[in-house]
Amino acid sequence: MSSFKIAIIGAGSVGFTKKLFTDILCVPEFQDIEFALTDLSEHNLKMIKAILDRIVEANKLPTRVTATTNRRKAIEGAHYIISCVRVGGLEAYADDIRIPLKYGIDQCVGDTICAGGILYGQRNIPVILDFCKDIREVAEPGARLLNYANPMAMNTWAAIEYGKVETVGLCHGVQHGAEQIADILGAQSKEELDYICSGINHQTWFIDLRLRGRRIGKDELVAAFEAHPVYSRQEKLRIDVLKRFGVYSTESNGHLSEYLPWYRKRPEEITKWIDMSDWIHGETGGYLRYSTETRNWFETEFPQFLEAAAKPIDPARRSNEHASHILEALETGRIYRGHFNTKNTGIITNLPADAIIESPGFVDRFGINMVSGITLPEACAATCISSINVQRMAVHAAVKGDIDLLKLAVLHDPLVGAVCTPEEVWQMVDEMIVAQAQWLPQYAHAIDGAKERLRHKTVATREWKGVASRSVRSIEELRAEKAAVKQAAG
Repeated sequence: MSSFKIAIIGAGSVGFTKKLFTDILCVPEFQDIEFALTDLSEHNLKMIKAILDRIVEANKLPTRVTATTNRRKAIEGAHYIISCVRVGGLEAYADDIRIPLKYGIDQCVGDTICAGGILYGQRNIPVILDFCKDIREVAEPGARLLNYANPMAMNTWAAIEYGKVETVGLCHGVQHGAEQIADILGAQSKEELDYICSGINHQTWFIDLRLRGRRIGKDELVAAFEAHPVYSRQEKLRIDVLKRFGVYSTESNGHLSEYLPWYRKRPEEITKWIDMSDWIHGETGGYLRYSTETRNWFETEFPQFLEAAAKPIDPARRSNEHASHILEALETGRIYRGHFNTKNTGIITNLPADAIIESPGFVDRFGINMVSGITLPEACAATCISSINVQRMAVHAAVKGDIDLLKLAVLHDPLVGAVCTPEEVWQMVDEMIVAQAQWLPQYAHAIDGAKERLRHKTVATREWKGVASRSVRSIEELRAEKAAVKQAAG
């Protein structure tokens, strides 16, 4: 097989890049290829390159690994480009959580929709479009972008509609949900459970479930979840949605709670539906806290990473992340079935044609071939459409730098609308774009006006830490911590 080049943007995500790399090298035909790593952090690039070089050396492979902070150079001649970036890092992310919380919007993750996810998209989309420009100009003709970065639907929407690059969005929510279902039903192996999952990213629904060929209905699934000693406590909200909608959602309790207008709208209600045993079950600002506390974990564990990298690659330990399986199918013709994010073109009959949907597809030499003609249960479609309408406005606002459309997108978010008045939304968005101005070049013309309006605030806010929070870190705390780390490093 001829060699090709894979560029990984945001390769400084050390653990995830290592996983993608070893997954891809589990394919025998892929040993003589090039990985071009790029990231804003030269320090992280040096660490991940050292780890990957050790893997190559230990396995006596002809694989080539390069690393550069020059993104365009990394993309030059690439056949595949993988994006796993977090624009603005934890500094910007802290404000995605902290500022909405002052207005009563209690988010667990805040990276998909809701106020935090919408602003995350505003930071990401201009950068995604820069990636696409480089891909069109210097990558191999017909190069594909594999997007792992959130907000998944908005990023993929922008890359396809405005970036004009063939793009697929990839997530692992479906796989994780299926693992839960296999567990509660007593499946002996993952092959015993078959399913069709369809919807939009992070609001995907198991609309057909079969265990060893036998269809599993709502009542059996509810009973199995309620009988489980762990999931019955950790997934109370998901189980409640299952009872009412008749189908199970792929997303974690914490994620799902912030996409709907019913469970996090009043402080006294939130604790009824979440579980504090781990952040992912609904903790206020849970993912921000987790990310902050583990932000430098690979620094302390770098020696262990290097030691593990010296071991032979074990194809049996290949992960269920889609990327390596998609590349294998495209390059070798071995068919792969998965769930992918792409533009809706008759794939789901009762969702808008321009939406980015997540649904089953098959990959072979001819590309990603989606299963068409799927119809969601009406409640699932209605919930997805509410988010799609927000995503559409948010994408168009990000591309045009339209502050009024951005505010309308936030206003129409299901959870925001359940909590805030229009005036609160307008003031909150002003506060967020001022705080994040350095990552929002398309709104440069609107910053002075937002500052002026904030000098004459009409809505009172309060420093609310959330009713289910261990610690919601402010941007000032993060900056102080960052400065202390730099000072300690000399």
